[in-house]
Amino acid sequence: MTTNSIESDKQLSVEQRDELLNTLKARFEKNKDRHPDMEWVNVEARLEANPDKLWSLHEMEKTGGEPDLVELHSEKGEYIFVDCSTESPKGRRSVCYDQAALDARKENKPKHSAVQMCIEMGIELLSESQYRELQQLGNFDMKTSSWVLTPDKIRQRGGAIFCDLRYDTVFMYHNGAESYYAGRGFRGLLRV
Repeated sequence: MTTNSIESDKQLSVEQRDELLNTLKARFEKNKDRHPDMEWVNVEARLEANPDKLWSLHEMEKTGGEPDLVELHSEKGEYIFVDCSTESPKGRRSVCYDQAALDARKENKPKHSAVQMCIEMGIELLSESQYRELQQLGNFDMKTSSWVLTPDKIRQRGGAIFCDLRYDTVFMYHNGAESYYAGRGFRGLLRV
């Protein structure tokens, strides 16, 4: 496959772009508490000027993430979209942590890894602190859990961390990075 065909794979049709922008606008207006000081017209202009970011948002939406604009700590003038689906996105569950974990698994391999999917989608894996910030905007992962960015000192020992919300409390846990469960996926972040 040539570079041009790969790039064209990351282009949305006019219909896909319009449908995505309408979905994002409706979610933006429904959840103003996530971004009280922002205006959709400015967000839309930034998105239309960055078709690669629109493609990534389309991938987030397609896999069940329900991305929305949130006010997490960010650089001034930067818009941040995060997966705001109530539970970990359905199209991103049953994945191990990263490619090294996937390669190390000899039997019953999952189809993918969280870190590699993020790379392919052009998004970032939420860190533990970003996950905790997101939980201030609603109740997420009350039945599922989500892999979060794992510190090198943990990953070098074969582990990875994930979070969920139980008993009105955000919990952070560890597992072997090669593990995967039907109820565990990951949440992503996109900077625009």
